[in-house]
This record gives sequence, structure tokens and C-alpha cells, in this order.
Amino acid sequence: MHISLRQLRVFTAVARHLNYTRAAEALHLTQPAVSMQVHQLEETIGLPLFERLGKRILLTEAGQELNHYSLSIDRSLHELEEVMESLKGINRGRLQIAVASTVNYFAPRLLAIFQQRYPGISLSLDVTNRASLVNLLETNAVDLVLMGLPPQDVEVESEIFMENPLVVIAPPDHPLAGRHAIPMTQLAEEIFVMREPGSGTRQAMERFFGERGLTIRHGMQMTRNEALKQAVRSGLGLGVVSLHTIELELETRRLVTLDVVGFPDLRHWYLVYRCGKRLSPVASAFRAFVMAEATWIAAPMLRTASALNR
Repeated sequence: MHISLRQLRVFTAVARHLNYTRAAEALHLTQPAVSMQVHQLEETIGLPLFERLGKRILLTEAGQELNHYSLSIDRSLHELEEVMESLKGINRGRLQIAVASTVNYFAPRLLAIFQQRYPGISLSLDVTNRASLVNLLETNAVDLVLMGLPPQDVEVESEIFMENPLVVIAPPDHPLAGRHAIPMTQLAEEIFVMREPGSGTRQAMERFFGERGLTIRHGMQMTRNEALKQAVRSGLGLGVVSLHTIELELETRRLVTLDVVGFPDLRHWYLVYRCGKRLSPVASAFRAFVMAEATWIAAPMLRTASALNR
């Protein structure tokens, strides 16, 4: 078979979007040009790669197989490009980072300092939820991921780079605000605003209560930390969040943390990448930077937050 890289890139774009028009827009091509490339590829292979189901298009079995190998080829070419750039010096190349939404409260500080040291590096940051991070790891679609507990059903390499204290938050006028050594049994009587199922914070919260034989009284469910904090401020219930996410709220006294026995629940942040992945020189430099310096970059914020809440 004689397949060009151009054909594979066009096919991969259509497979990603499952839409010829959106693929054409992403590739800055016309829709007829995209359709022609896919048609030529199907003729070369001798099998259909897409099938129509109403107005939708789906990958055929042959298309799924080709997509698997096409993504692998694209990753290999990306690694080759990174290696070639590294021979010109560490200050060249690209870095694709994905982080949990909670990590994004301090990730820009990390990236800003790293960018100052290596201004020639092109950085890409994807902020998303846990389910999407797991998918990115499964497909080996990014260089490194910063997240909470690593997935158990994906083969990954993971390293702890910083503590992640989970705290109970409440509005300043809550009856439990200012009380000391609040027992967990009393906390279990309160209603909690929750993150969505699958969220790392929610998993940690459910595990913490479950280990003590307690049931959480669920209130509203939120998919974003900002919405959860707003709900708590409005008196819709208590919440459990990472201390990293409430610096501004503690400073302005919009929220307080409760002194609950067993809290803060000390968790960790992990640097994660697919098992067996060959890190580019740029990715290796960022990994070393995070492992050595993430704590001191975030530590002033945590010290300030703790002092403000006394």
C-alpha cells in the first residue's frame, strides 16, 4: 500500500470530528478536498473507512484499525520532531500538558516560571475533568498529566509532586464556623454540595466518609469548582475542596474552612504519563522542574490560606 502522511492526517481529522466540515475547518482545507483524500485512501486500502448512519458518519472496523495505527504514527513523528529539536538545544520544541480543573488553580504559575526559563518552548495546556484526563492517558495524546489519584485501569507511570489538602468549606455565618474539633458524626448530619460522579475530589470525599462508616447527605451536584464554591456561599450546603482552590475566598472571607476532626484530608498531586512512553527532552525538563519546584511555587499560597483562616 502506498499511503501518504497527508492522507493519514486528513483521515485522522475526520475520525476525530466524525464530520467532514469540521475536519476541513481544522485542517484549513475545503470539504471537497477532504472528501477526495478520504476517497483516495479508501481506494488504496480497498475497504470503506466510514459509514453513514442517518446524518452521522461512523468509523467502520477498517477505519477503527487505521485510526489506531494512524495515531501511533503521528505520535512517533511528534517524538522524532522533539528529538531533532532537542539536538538544537533544550530551548526548542513543544510541550502538551493536561491538568485536572483543580490543578489549574496553580498550574499557570508553574507554566509561567517554566516558560521564563525556556522561552523558545511552545506550551499547550488542556484543563479538563478526570474522565477526559484518563482518556488522554489511554490514547497517549499528551506529554504529561497533572492530576489527583492516577487511574487504576490504565498502565501509567506516576510520581507524587505535591501535597493536596482537602478541607471542608462553609459560609462564614454557618453555625459550625468557628467551632473547634467538630466530630465527623456531626458533619454527617449536614448536606453537602457535591462534584459530579467520577471527580477525583468526590472519590476522595466518598472514600473518607466510607472508611468511617458514614453516609454523605447529597445536595446539589456541580461539574465545576467555581459553581460548587458559589453554591456553598449561597448556603446550599457544605463542600469539600482542595485548599489550593480557595485562596481568594479565604482572603475575602467569602468562605471559611471548618475545624473537623480528621481534616484536612491529606491527598497528593501526581505527575502522570503513559507507561513505556519515551519522554522528549522538553517533557523531561518539565518533569524535573515540577518534581523539584512545584511545592515552593505553591507553598506561599497555602501558608497564606492557612493563616487567613485562623
